[in-house]
Formats: sequence, structure tokens, C-alpha cells
Amino acid sequence: MTVVGKSWSRLTLPGKIIFTAVPILIVLTFGLVLAVALLGGILLDLAADNLEVVRFVVAVTAVLLMTIPTAFLIIYMEMKVIAQMNLRIGPDRVGPFGSLLSVVHGLKVLAKEDFTPTGADRLVFTWAPVVTYLASVMTLLVIPFAPGLFGQDLNLGLLYFFAIGGLSVVGLLMAGWSSYNKYSLLGGLRSAAQVISYEIPLTLSVVGLILLAGTMSLNQIVLDQSGWFTDWYVFRQPLGFVIFFIAATAEANRTPFDLTEADSEIVAGFATEYSGMRFGFFFFAEYVNVFIISALAVTLFFGGWNAPIPWPWAWPADMSLDPGQLGVGLLILVAIVPLILTVVFAAPIWIASARVKGWQALLGGFVLANLFVMAVIGAVAYAGLDWVAGLLWFMGKTYVFVFTFVWMRGTLPRVRIDQLMDFAWKWLLPAALLNLFVTAAAIVVSESLKAS
Repeated sequence: MTVVGKSWSRLTLPGKIIFTAVPILIVLTFGLVLAVALLGGILLDLAADNLEVVRFVVAVTAVLLMTIPTAFLIIYMEMKVIAQMNLRIGPDRVGPFGSLLSVVHGLKVLAKEDFTPTGADRLVFTWAPVVTYLASVMTLLVIPFAPGLFGQDLNLGLLYFFAIGGLSVVGLLMAGWSSYNKYSLLGGLRSAAQVISYEIPLTLSVVGLILLAGTMSLNQIVLDQSGWFTDWYVFRQPLGFVIFFIAATAEANRTPFDLTEADSEIVAGFATEYSGMRFGFFFFAEYVNVFIISALAVTLFFGGWNAPIPWPWAWPADMSLDPGQLGVGLLILVAIVPLILTVVFAAPIWIASARVKGWQALLGGFVLANLFVMAVIGAVAYAGLDWVAGLLWFMGKTYVFVFTFVWMRGTLPRVRIDQLMDFAWKWLLPAALLNLFVTAAAIVVSESLKAS
């Protein structure tokens, strides 16, 4: 035991993690294989009899899992983009181009002490970040990412989105009230006033679009925008989009409407007394909200997963190829092509510089060959699979809006609370009502002309 103890103490931290994790993974893998072998048939029959339940569980799991990398990516964008705007380099040490620094920040939050202040209502204080986070995540269930790629296609999907998204203010108010801190209470009250005020123009801004589409199903709204980009609702509802974007920015508590956590006035608002992972939940919810609001804007006004132009109109790619038809030829192809590509990409690297060793050139060639193969596979999948093309277009448009939110944070000053409230009630609400009346009148006139 002494020898084992000395050997263990000499290991580095990564070595200890590897020697601990590998045996556990081996045991779990063996247990999983054994469970599948013994219960596989029963589980398959059970899943086949309850496909709707299985689909819902898979959709919920996928939605929950995608929120973590989404939040980390937006945090990295915020650090890097704002640094470039300020003529700074930004994160450049941890990971390629500093891309893993946001992951380190997440691990740092996990490692912090989770402290509950004296006098706080412990139960409400604990559940507040959970309510805020889940209210954000649950709205992703109705967002259509690509043809057939969505959690649930509800007939009242847009109504569900606004109803569930509005619950986030309950979590912020719970946090402000339960913290037993005047700054937290002010932040919670501000969040309630802000979200309730801006929910009215936000909801009214899309009513005109609903009148045009004749449905509240987000999937159907995207289908109605297929074809050329001129069919997107942003060209038929320009004022509605402007109102939606401004009100959605306030709903997401983003600059210049981040009055609920105004550090120059009320420390950190509702989050003043939070630490550890409970603090992390609040800001995970904020960054996920940025993605959700961007995704909803793309879905409603910018065609969702549809490309700006209907290209390719007819593509001969056949994705139903049976690998069994190729037999041994497929195995030879899979084995030889990567080797040839590795040598082809390694040769210019090795010739270009005398300092590069042969193994380094081969390693670089291997990486480039894999990137090339992935690009070819992606191009074929884009041409032959509708959901791949749709997902790429949807994510590309969504992250344009995410970049816009980051850009706004780096350039716009925070408004005063009285300006925030005045703008909602005196400008946005009348504009939303005007947009609704004009749209309704245009529809009535159009129907009358068609009837005559």
C-alpha cells in the first residue's frame, strides 16, 4: 500500500484524473453493453410502443444539452468581439485563439463557494435561478431549427413561447425579494416593471405577422416564407420587426436596457448576493436568452431555415446509397484515400520550410486532410439532406443577430430607468398598435379587391 500511495502522490493532476476516469469508464461501458445485451429487445419494444414519449424525452435532452455550448460560445464571442472593438487582443492563451477561456470561466463559477446570506429566504433564494434558467430553456422546444428538426410543433407555438418566456421575470423577482438586500430588491422590481412593460409591445409587434400567416405555429410560419428572400415577413412587416427587436432586447435584459443588473447604480441588481453555480445559472440563462431571441427573430421575420434564394433548384445528389453494394471496395477506399490526402497536404508543408520535420508535416497534412474530407462530406450533405442545409442557414442567420447583440453591448450606453419606461409606453406601444391597425386594414382592402 505504501508503494501505491507513493506512486499516486507522484502523479500529476491530469495523471490522477486519467487513472481515476479510465477504470470508471471501462466499468460503465461494460455495464452498458451487458444491459443492452440482456434488455435490448425489451427496451426496443417499449420504445416502439411509446414513440411520442421517447421523441419528447430525446427533444428535451437535446435542448438541455445544446444550451451549455451555446452559452460558452456566446461568452467567447462577447469577450473577443468587444476586445477587438476596444483595440485589444482579447483571450488568446487558453485553447486555439483563446476559445476555451469561457469554459474555464464556467469551471471557475462551479468551483466558487455557494453562499446563502444571513436573513435570506433559503428556499426561494435557491429556486430563483432554476426558474429563470428553465423559463429560458423551455422556449427552445418550439423553435424549428430545420425541416423536421424541432422539439414540438404546437399550433399555438408562438403563444407558448411568450407565455413560458414571461416566467423568467418571476425568477428575477424571486431572487430580488429573497436576497434580503436593498440593491437586489431594486433589481427585482426593475425587472418586473421592465418585462411587464415591454411584453405588451413585444406581443403586439407580431400580431400583424400572425394576421398575414393565419397561424401561430412557428414551423408553418417558416414554411410560408420559403422561396426567395422577398417572401420573408421582414419586408411585409418592417415596423413590426423594429418594434420586436427593441422590445426583445429589453425582455432579454441586454444593453442598453440592462437596468436589472446596472452595476453603476445597484451593484449587480438581483444577482448581488449570488455566488457559485446559482450565480452561473442566471448568466447562463441570459446568454441562452440572447440565442433564443435571435432564433425567434430569424424564425418570424427572416425565413427561418430557408435560404435567401431557392438554390440548388434540382440537385442530383443521392444520399440513399447502400454501403453494402460497394463491399470490399468501400473498405479499400476508406483506408487509402485518407493516406493519399495526408501525403498530398503534407508535401507542400514539408517543402515550404526546412525547419519543419517530416512527422510535423505529416501531422499537419493529416489535420488538413480530415478538414478537407469533412468539408466534402458537409457539401454533399448540404446538397442531399434538407435538414443539414436548413440547420446551417438557420444557425448562420441566428449568429448574425447574436453578433448584433454583442456589438450593441460594446457600443451603446445604458439608458435611465425613466427613459426606459417612457419609451415603452409613449413610443413602442402606439407604434405597435399603429402597425396592427395598418396591417389589418391592408388585409381587408386586399380581400375586398380579390372578391371584386
